[in-house]
Amino acid sequence: MTDGPTTALMRKAYARWAPIYDLVYDKLTEPAARAAVNAAVACGPKVLEAGVGTGLSLGYYPSHAEVYGVDLSEDMLRRAQAKVDKRGLTHVKSLQVMDVTRLGFPDAMFDAVTAQFIITLVPEPETALSEFARVLKPGGEIVLANHFGQPSGPVAAMEELASPVVKAIGWSSAFKASRVEAWARETGFMDVVELKPLFPAGFFKLMRIRKRA
Repeated sequence: MTDGPTTALMRKAYARWAPIYDLVYDKLTEPAARAAVNAAVACGPKVLEAGVGTGLSLGYYPSHAEVYGVDLSEDMLRRAQAKVDKRGLTHVKSLQVMDVTRLGFPDAMFDAVTAQFIITLVPEPETALSEFARVLKPGGEIVLANHFGQPSGPVAAMEELASPVVKAIGWSSAFKASRVEAWARETGFMDVVELKPLFPAGFFKLMRIRKRA
């Protein structure tokens, strides 16, 4: 599979981030990541974690889960595999280099698909969401943990001012939850069933999108 120019640039960026990723993100993202894991496992044991990165959330899953992780970055995945080996995380069934817009899994394979802190970074987020929906069983859920920009008001104005800083650490306030909601409506078979604020102070949000049975 040949990378396009954007994908190649992202691979290089993740290679630079990989050595320091855990130091920057671990404690900041842990509450939201745990919430996403709990919501995903509530749908059933077989979970795809899209954009698994260095595997920060792999230890949050219960032992009965069956977790498949994919990421664009081989450098990130090496660190994730090291965590699996060191901690004996037998619930992690595979870690693979894969583009989330072109998943190499069959239809209706997973009880849930979770994507944590990546959907606003994917060059084609709707394509990724459609792939998540494809590999999801009927009745299963896409679980997103992410920063979504406020649609309006004083918080939105503050986000606009802070956008250069937010962008530098990998998030975009320009990406609104309404974009995902619009995608769900357009599919005709996905329903947003929850959107709730998470730590810190609602900066991150949990979104659950259910595939109609």
